[in-house]
Order: sequence, then C-alpha cells, then structure tokens
Amino acid sequence: MGHTSLDKIKALQKNPANVRNLCILAHVDHGKTTLADSLVASNGIISSRLAGKLRYLDSREDEQIRGITMKSSAISLHYKDYLINLIDSPGHVDFSSEVSTAVRLCDGAIVIVDAVEGVCPQTQAVLRQAWLENIRPVLVINKIDRLIMELKLTSQEAYTHLQKILEQVNAVTGSLFTSKVLEDRAVKEERAEEDKEEGDIKPAECPGSEQVYDWSAGLEDSDDSQLYFSPDQGNVVFASAIDGWGFSIQQFAQIHSQRMGIRAEVLLKTLWGDFYLNAKAKKIMKGAHAKGKKPLFVQLVLDNIWSLYDAVVTRRDKEKIEKMMMSLGVKVMTRDSRHSDPKVLLSAICSQWLPVSQAVLFMVCDKLPSPLDMTSERIERLMSVGARRFHSLPLQTQELKTAFMQCSSDDTAPVIVFVSKMFMVDAKALPQNKQSEGVSGQMQGLPLKAKPEEEEEKETFVAFARVYSGVVRRGQKVFVMGPKYDPAQGLRMVRIVSACLPPVPHLACCTMDSLYLLMGRELEELEEVPSGNVLGIGGLEECVLKSATLSTSPALPPFIPLNFEATPIVRVAIEPKHPSEMPKLVRGMRLLNQADPCAEVLIQETGEHVLVTAGEVHLQRCLDDLRERFAKIEISASKPIIPFRETVIRPPKVDMVNEDLGKQQKVAVIHQVKESDTLHLDPSGLVTLTTPNRQATVGVRAIPLPEEVTLLLEGSADLIRTLEQAGQAQREGRTLDMSTWTLDALMVLKSRLEVLLQGRKWRNAVDRIWAFGPRRYGPNILLNSVEGYQRPSVWHCLEREKGEKEGGAKAEASAIRDFDNSVVSGFQLATLSGPMCEEPLMGVCFSVERWDMNFPTQRTHLDSVTEKDSNSLDASVSESPGEAVGQQGASGKAGGAGETPSQAEGAMAGASHGRLVDCYGPFSGQLIAAVKEACRHAFQAKPQRLMAAMYTCEIMATAEVLGRVYGVLGKREGRVLQEEMKEGTEMFIIKAVLPVAESFGFADEIRKRTSGLASPQLVFSHWEVISSDPSWVPTTEEEYLHFGEKADSANQALKYMNGVRRRKGLYVEEKIVEHGEKQRTLSKNK
Repeated sequence: MGHTSLDKIKALQKNPANVRNLCILAHVDHGKTTLADSLVASNGIISSRLAGKLRYLDSREDEQIRGITMKSSAISLHYKDYLINLIDSPGHVDFSSEVSTAVRLCDGAIVIVDAVEGVCPQTQAVLRQAWLENIRPVLVINKIDRLIMELKLTSQEAYTHLQKILEQVNAVTGSLFTSKVLEDRAVKEERAEEDKEEGDIKPAECPGSEQVYDWSAGLEDSDDSQLYFSPDQGNVVFASAIDGWGFSIQQFAQIHSQRMGIRAEVLLKTLWGDFYLNAKAKKIMKGAHAKGKKPLFVQLVLDNIWSLYDAVVTRRDKEKIEKMMMSLGVKVMTRDSRHSDPKVLLSAICSQWLPVSQAVLFMVCDKLPSPLDMTSERIERLMSVGARRFHSLPLQTQELKTAFMQCSSDDTAPVIVFVSKMFMVDAKALPQNKQSEGVSGQMQGLPLKAKPEEEEEKETFVAFARVYSGVVRRGQKVFVMGPKYDPAQGLRMVRIVSACLPPVPHLACCTMDSLYLLMGRELEELEEVPSGNVLGIGGLEECVLKSATLSTSPALPPFIPLNFEATPIVRVAIEPKHPSEMPKLVRGMRLLNQADPCAEVLIQETGEHVLVTAGEVHLQRCLDDLRERFAKIEISASKPIIPFRETVIRPPKVDMVNEDLGKQQKVAVIHQVKESDTLHLDPSGLVTLTTPNRQATVGVRAIPLPEEVTLLLEGSADLIRTLEQAGQAQREGRTLDMSTWTLDALMVLKSRLEVLLQGRKWRNAVDRIWAFGPRRYGPNILLNSVEGYQRPSVWHCLEREKGEKEGGAKAEASAIRDFDNSVVSGFQLATLSGPMCEEPLMGVCFSVERWDMNFPTQRTHLDSVTEKDSNSLDASVSESPGEAVGQQGASGKAGGAGETPSQAEGAMAGASHGRLVDCYGPFSGQLIAAVKEACRHAFQAKPQRLMAAMYTCEIMATAEVLGRVYGVLGKREGRVLQEEMKEGTEMFIIKAVLPVAESFGFADEIRKRTSGLASPQLVFSHWEVISSDPSWVPTTEEEYLHFGEKADSANQALKYMNGVRRRKGLYVEEKIVEHGEKQRTLSKNK
C-alpha cells in the first residue's frame, strides 16, 4: 500500500463521525470473502479481475485449499470521505468463536444470504450474535445469478422467491426482537413488584385491574420500524459478487425517474411491493398480483438483468449485446468481448453498469452507525459483567459511560480499549522488520546470516482490538483488567498508571510497544490511533491470554465475556514423536491456546496433554498449526477422546422385545451387586457398607433425577459454584460479598428446584441437599436423609444474607458432624468417575439414609463427651433416639452461642489434640472410601445407562441424493427429526441428531456419497441416554428367539463402554476366540 493512501487513512481516522466498523456475517459458502474481494478491489489493492478468485482476506494456505474462511481478518478501506474498517469472518460452525471476536469490535454488520439456499442454520446464529452485541445489520442477497443460470427461474418467479427470503430473514429478526421485549417486560414487572413491597408506589399508580387485563406484552408500544430488512428502506442490496454486480432500489429509482418523469421518492416507495405501471394512464397503481400484472420491480429491474444474461451467456447474441452496451453507456475492452468465456464479458459489462462495491459501500455509509452513535443500552451491557448490574457499579465507573458516548479523542479522555483476540504474526512480516531487512540486509550481506534465522523462529502476537475512548499512543502504559477485577476495590488502591502497582487483585499494568493498521495480509505501523478505530497492538502477549479490557482508568470494569456459539467438545491427546521434544510441544500448545479463541489445552491427571476443539475441521487446523507454526515438531495425536456420562434410570417396564417384565425377573436383572460381610444390599436398592475398622456404617440409595432438574443444574453451574464458595467462606469464618442479583438468582434456582422435585420421595429434598457433584457444582445431588442429623442446608448462606443474626448462623454451623466433609469427599469421588467406565455421573441423586459411628469402648470418657458435643455420635447409641438428638442439638447450639458449661469447655480443651488426629487421620480416609464404594454399589443396584454427547445436524440436499444421506445417517446411529422441502427450490432440509462418537469422517462420507451435493453442519446440542443396557443378556424365551442364545447383535452401549475402558487401560470382558475349531493339518488327514 502506498504512503499517500496511508496518510489519507490516518487523516480519516481522526473523524469518528465518518468511521464505519463493520463485519461480514453469513453461513458457509454464501459469498462473504468474494464480496470482501470486490470491496478491496474498489480501493485498488487488488485487481478487479481477480475479485472472487484471489480471496485476498483468506491469507492461510489451508483456507485457500479448503475454500473456507477460518479466521476473522480486518482491512481498512476508504470510500468518498468515509473510512471503513471491514472485518471478514468465517461461516463454518467450527469457527463461530472467530465471529464473536469480530462482532464485539463492530457497530454494524453486513449479513449475506444465498439467493438459492436462503436462511441457513449459521445465518440464524450470526443474526443472533449480532443481536446480542446490539449491532445493526444490513442485508445483501447474493448469488442471484444462480436463480438465472441454475434454477432457470423467470424474473417473476425470482421476485416471489426473493420476497420469501426476505420474509425468512425478517422472521428470525422478529423472533429475537419479541423475546427481548418480553424479557424487558418481565424485568420491569419484577422491579415494580419490588418497589411495591418497599412501599414506593402508590396504589393509584398501579391498580390491580390493569395488571389483570394487560395482555399486550408490550409489543404494540415497541418501535420496530428500523428493525426489519426492506429494500425501500435502503438496507437491502441484491447482488452477484462473483459476476461483480449489485444494486439497491435507490439506484434504479434514480435511473428510471429521469427516463419516466416520475419523482425518485415515489419510485423508491413503489419499486418493491405490489405495484405496477399503468402504461395508458402513465401512473403507478396498486394490486399487481390481483390483476395479474408484472410488479414494478420485475418490469423495471429484474427484466433488464435477465435479458442481459440471456443475450451474453445463453444466446451470445453480439448485435443485441452491442445495443445494450450502447444504451447503458458501457465500453468494454476488445479482449473481454472476444474472450471464449461469456462470464468475462458479462462481469466487464456489469461491473461498470452496477458495480457491487458502490452499492454496498453506499448502503454501509448511509445505514450503519458510526462509533458516535453507540447506544447507552449496549454500553451498559458491556460494563455489566457477571452478577453486577450497571446501576450497582461505583459512581466513577458509571461516569465512564459518557466517555463511551462521546467517543472523544482528547488528551483528557480516558483510554478504553477492548482486545477481542490475539493472533500470531511471523516476525519477518512486521513492518519495522521489513524496513531493516531492506536496508541493512543489502549493505552488510553475509555476516548477518545468523540473525534472520533467530528472527524466523520468533513469532509475535498482535492483539486484535478497538479503541472506544481516548487516543492510544505507541509506548503508552495501560491497566489490564482481569475478568474478575472489581473496580470498587481498584479505585481504593490505585489512582494512576505506574510501573510499580500496589498488589490489586486481577489488575496488571503493561506497555503497548507498537500499533498497527490492519490491512488484511499486511500490517502498517502507526504512532497513534484515535477513538472509534480498529487496530493491532504489539507487546501484549505477556499480559493478555485471549481477550482483555485495557484502560488508563482503574474505574473501568472488565467487559462481559465474548458469547461463543460453539462448545469445544472434541478432545485428542497429543505427544511428540521424539520424547526429547516435549518442552517444544508444551511451548507450542501454550502458544496455540493463546492464538485460538475457542481451543482449550489441558493436562489430565494421567499426565496426557489434551487439546479440546469445536469440531473436526477446527481440530485439523489446530494440529496443522502445532506442527508447522507453534511447536514445529512432529507430533502424534490419539483418536478423538469421546466424552460420555453415566446415569441411572427408573426400572424399565418392558424387555428388549417389548414384553411386560415380571417383578421377580426385574429384580434378578437389575440387582447385580455381590454381597459380602461389610456390604449388604436391601431389596429396595439401599446399599449398606461398613468401614474396614468397623467404626462407621453408611447406607446409600441411588435415585434418578428428573431430566428437567439435570438440565437446570447443568445450566446453573456458575451459580452453584458461587453458592459453594459462599458456604466455604462461612465455614472458615469469612464473609463473601454477593450482589443482590446473585442472591435473587440463587433464590430463583432454589424455588425452581422445589417446583421440579415434587412427590412423596422428594419431600423437603431441596432443603436437605448436602452437596452437588462432581467438583461441587455438577448435575448430581447428595441428599441428607440420615434420621436425626439436622445439618445446615447448602442454602443457609442465603438465609444469613436475608438478615439472620450472626449468633444463629454460628449455632447452625456447629451442628455439622466431625466427618461431614469425608462423606462429601466420597460423594465427589464417586460422581467424578462412575463404575461403568470411569466417566462422570449425570442426573443421579445419592440419598444417605444411614450413618452410624461406633467408636471403641476403651476411649476415655472425656473423648465421648467431646464427640457428643460436636454431634459425632449417632442417635442409635441412645435407647431413646429422639431425646438424645434433642440433647445433642441443645449442647451444640449452646457451644456455638458461647454459653457452654465449664465442664464441656474443659472436655473440649483436653481432647482437642485427639479430635484433630481423628478427623484427619486414617479413619477419615476409610470413611471417604466407604462412601465412594457405597455410592458406586448403589449406582449399580439400579438400571445403569451410558449418556452420549449429541450433535444437531442440518443437511441441505436435493431429492436425488436424499436416500444416500439417510443411508449414512442410519449407519452412524443418527436419528432424523424433521425433513422439509425449501419452497421454490428442489432442496430438502434434513434435521437430525447424531452421536459425537459417530461424527468423525461424517462430513467427508456425506460429501463422497452425494458427489458433493450435500454438506452437513454439526453443532453440539445435548446429552442423551443410550436406551440399550450395556450389561444386557437375553433372559426370556422371546428374547432368546429374537436375539439368539449369544445375543451377538451389536450392543451400541457396550461397544462405547468397552472402547472407553480399553482407552483407559481398565479390564474389558470380551472373548478373544469365538467358535474356535481344531485345525486340521495335512499330516492328520493322511
């Protein structure tokens, strides 16, 4: 890029009113990068002939080979007096995290929809992402040439088809808008109720009658005029990026107003819609469809394009082409007109008549907001991280909202920058290194040979960022706000940015070494960047991992985390080919973790280095990057590690051939736990286990949780983690400050659990929850059903926050038994690795119904008093259980409240040493092991099942290949949910679910079997119980007849279970030789 244009861009950056930050969003293969090429070509960066072929913003080799975009990349363009910071983003579902990084930095988006395929799954996903980030979209309906050349539609049919596509896009936007309005209304009602409780609202202001009859839901009052896409509003462009043409209705309104003598404003309102031209009266009239007339859009717009394609591509009529060129005032080079490919001539004519770049850039500058137009709603949402709401933030923090709104570039304005991702650049590609190579490399020649090799190995991270306020200067020092940074705490401790910071939690200080203008494959060095612009920042790799908030003001809270659509689910274990290269692999994986927004790197308990990615294509890209860029060594990757979950279900009522099961047989099939002298199994499923030293006995029962409860617990993991932290802090005598929002959310969670856990067996279950697991926040529950043990509930921190006295809280805390934590630890271990194949449990409730502690008689009387005071003895020791429990509770509470009798105090002091040893000694370990084993045996006493991770799969295919698609799905255990034909096309949309375990190679197989006519999109959806029992064997006569004596038809659950056990090195029960016969040798046959 020339220095003149760089100076021009620097000048344009200083006027935020004329800056447009936008990204291109679409489904895969809808033409994002081709359209970006046309826009780049308009600035003379690439030749207009290469637009659509070069794919300039796809700078990676694998992007060019696969033909899909894998990363978001930015380029700055100028159009008239506007600076356009354009970000091209991927459309493949595996790289939807890159879309999130692009959307956060933008104020607007160009949404592209294929005219043939219409709205696809990823189109809906990107519209949702744009909506969540409060950015305004405009629409480009691309590939209209396919309607002419492939579908052979007439101009009238094409018009109907385009109307349907617009309806589909607007339906998606409308549903997002409706859900937001209803959500806002719910919040308002909640606040009104709170105010009413506090007595702020007078009865006259909200009479009860209005509340009862208000059915409007607030939708009628909401302004949605600017929400929908409509050509007459100027936010829709019709285009064929590959042929280089595109137009908005305004262009044709201007052309025809001069020819027909009708005002452009009138044409603009009537060109799209049910209007037609009455030739006799020379008037535009309504009701084209009813009267069987050609709509104005067809007559004045589409017919011209259809006739051009007909003359140039279909008939190749030279005379007609020349006439058309004369009337359009277009001149074409001789080599284009004589070219053997008619598309070359077509694009030469169209790119002069209706250049796509002019239509799109005009729409972008006219309809998309500038950084100055940022809404207050978006700013408040960005600053309200986690449980904190904007109005609860410190006053200085709330004042920063004006800095966002003004987008000022004054020296006094605080610098606010958000880094959405880190990307790696070869050190040689940096502008400062290019210049030095050009001068010193030529002058000094050979002696500097060693230096380039060092530089070649050195990679540099550049931060992909946007300035929201202030001016960013090279060498400037800024704060880096961690995701848990609290501005209230920071303001108390820090005032200015300095090299030596006081130790503020989650706050660091760093220097921005270099600033870059992002120009696709190139970087240009800058000294300063004013507010409202997108830029690259060098020198942040030590301070920023993936994304971060930077500011010169400690009052700024960190921005809310990026919203990722795809969940990383595909895991592989990685090791170097040569063990000596392990340090290089570790460094390479650290770099990969920083460079990829979605990839995760873990080291498991086994010592394996595991890479977690969003899908198969993403995995392949990460492995290639490790080999070629980050580690630069040969690596070997395991087969994908498929995650499973283990669960229990209610006893089935029918067998494998749908015959009713008798009670005796059901018991025989289910209860497969072997009893011993320390283990006893009750017919009802209660497992009683005694520790090896016979000092404790635990009784546990496993109960399947309702599906809704499991989903609720899985979705509320962060809340449960906060609850656990509050409980831990309270036990340690600390206080954990929780916001009102968190407390409200926890109360809602508790009430929803109470609603879902109904029935006799779940009576008071929510208040009896002992712990969640695994890792203390998983979708399994430990329930306290021990008679006479009134331990505090996990929700007791909520009650304390509500205003209970501290004394009461302490008294409650003292009611916890000595070895309470050992029981919880045993439960955590049991839920972390189940008995089937050591995978985590899901949707299981373990109810502890018995917990007896029998200490040896030779212990001193002093010790027994201590045990009684701390509720370590069970009620069963006493002859009158109720009385004993009452005494224990009373003495415990007395101790907690500080009113313990002197005798008990002496006992406590004398036995403190013994108790400490006992609590954390061998007995504690035995109890943990006993609880773990009891839970595992209780799990096995119920009908156990595996749960598989499931993808939702959307496939677009034609009728000819539909059978083959079904064949591949059936072979891979897929299940078709829905099949519908897309109106106006021959395409079918198939919605199915597919186990993740069966998904590897699925996309390639579909493409091979259908000759590339169908391609699937896989998105992680949910966990699903595999219906077959892995330990099933035929037991009834019907099952013997149906499955045979050996039942050797494939048991899917058993196959998965054995696969996991084999990978983990566990025992697998399988026959090595089946139906072996004695070998007959030649010598024996003689």
